[in-house]
Amino acid sequence: MKLSDLLRDVKTSSPVEDIEIAGVSSDTRKLRAGDLFVALRGGAFDGHKFAAEALSIGAVAIVCEYDLGLPGQIIVEDSHIAYARICAALMGNPERRLTLVGVTGTNGKTTTTHIIKHILTECGHKTGLIGTNSIQIGDLVIPAKYTTPDPMTLFATLKRMADLGCSHAVMEVSSHGLDQNRVAGIRFAAGVFTNLTQDHLDYHGDMESYFEAKRKLFDQSDRAVVNYDDPYGRHLLGVLADRAVSFSTREDAATYTARSIQIKAGGSSFAFVGSGVIARVNIPMPGEFSVSNAMAAISTALELGIPLDKAAAAASSCPGVSGRCELLYSGSDFTVIRDYAHSPDGLEKILSAIRAFAPGRIVTLFGCAGNRDRTKRPIMAEAVARHTDFAILTSDNPRQEDPKQIIDDALPGLLKHNTPYKVIVDRYEAIRWALEHLEQGDILLLAGKGHEDYQVLDFGTIYFDEKVIVADLLARRGK
Repeated sequence: MKLSDLLRDVKTSSPVEDIEIAGVSSDTRKLRAGDLFVALRGGAFDGHKFAAEALSIGAVAIVCEYDLGLPGQIIVEDSHIAYARICAALMGNPERRLTLVGVTGTNGKTTTTHIIKHILTECGHKTGLIGTNSIQIGDLVIPAKYTTPDPMTLFATLKRMADLGCSHAVMEVSSHGLDQNRVAGIRFAAGVFTNLTQDHLDYHGDMESYFEAKRKLFDQSDRAVVNYDDPYGRHLLGVLADRAVSFSTREDAATYTARSIQIKAGGSSFAFVGSGVIARVNIPMPGEFSVSNAMAAISTALELGIPLDKAAAAASSCPGVSGRCELLYSGSDFTVIRDYAHSPDGLEKILSAIRAFAPGRIVTLFGCAGNRDRTKRPIMAEAVARHTDFAILTSDNPRQEDPKQIIDDALPGLLKHNTPYKVIVDRYEAIRWALEHLEQGDILLLAGKGHEDYQVLDFGTIYFDEKVIVADLLARRGK
């Protein structure tokens, strides 16, 4: 491909030679002779330091942000933006062949994207999905490594979707992905904002920076669908003005409001109400937060031109999402649920949802992630202590941190309440102990891991699927 074709959507400060490019890389370990090398700056590495090495390997040109004094350098204002647009061009700009929906927010992205995809599919549109749980192309399911992939993977995935006949694609757009401009150049038909609560401050520093990263999605969206119940959502609505519609589970001031909400262990039902429109919705996911996610999805479908009756019916037929308030066991003695909740707000929401139908105690097993925001650990623990009857503090993905130190960081939050608790560092042993000590009518919540089938320890990643673990432990007990 010609270099000029790759850079047609990139603003450069110098003329571009019309030379042939074999490929594109931002990693010298994967670079081949004849490739274009893009120097990216990251938290741990600066690709500009490897530009000379890239030339020695055989790169025919270098995209960089400042003068390196090297032959073949092409200076751009932001190499991350340039890289995304170069990757898009390399793949033939597949994003222009798809109607794209981006969903951002601290919680609810995965469930909302799955409901949107289900609605679109049920209404006759072959739809792709990119998110935390998986990448889906129609019925094909591929494991996902990151919520929002790097640009090369992202645009290759979008190309595969378009080539296989998808007309639409729905994707979770993370704050990291937005801040690092992984989706630069993409135009979304609709951007969706679910909520914003404390998370990822180890990366963003403060809530305002976190919000500004999320807000970037809407600079690239034709229409916006925003949660009116979230204070950051209301602020966003003020910025977006007439480009946005809003949804709420409480307020009539929103464009669309959920009314007559009924929540049971088997799911939730509500009336979707707007100006001159109403439809009954029944979803197999309990909790007000599940209603909010469904409201977001149906509101988005309306923005895409799908009639309310069809959107509501399709949402009602959507199965639950793996690792999101997922029932692992339900017997006459006790119930076991797993959920991905790993932030203070996420824990409060799932525990409040369970409280609405819990016949006995709520027992919550949780941990805090290693090498992540330490300030939220006691806040997570305090949320658990406030909403649960017995807490088990264990490990999540400790990564390179000492698991005991992570637990010590969280403990002050537990101690703010008189909730009884037990500390078991090993998560497998914690699950085993919990199952052996459940009482009649208890609901055990396994929080934090959700759909994940692994655990990240200091020496590497091990297989750890709580669905399999619970089934195995219960089978040994004859259940």
